[in-house]
Amino acid sequence: MAFTSHDIVPLSQARANLSDLADQVKEGAEKIITKNGESYVALIDAKRLDYYHQLERERIHLLLIDDASRGLADVAAGKVKDARSTLGTIQRRRAARAAG
Repeated sequence: MAFTSHDIVPLSQARANLSDLADQVKEGAEKIITKNGESYVALIDAKRLDYYHQLERERIHLLLIDDASRGLADVAAGKVKDARSTLGTIQRRRAARAAG
């Protein structure tokens, strides 16, 4: 969604016109509130915010599924290491760095 100059509102103006801005947002607009000439906060419809949060959760789930799929592919290809020996190697390397 592209923003126009009408969608960018100084904080002082937003305070004075909050009810009107809220009505505009409810009708589908999104507003960027500025403070000292820079982006400060956004005013968006609550349903749209819920939708954005749902999209973010879905993206996280897809990333987790992708990671799990890669891990299973590594196991199937035999690209595995014993956890205890690998942790021991990591601990020895850390100890050597700390001593040196």
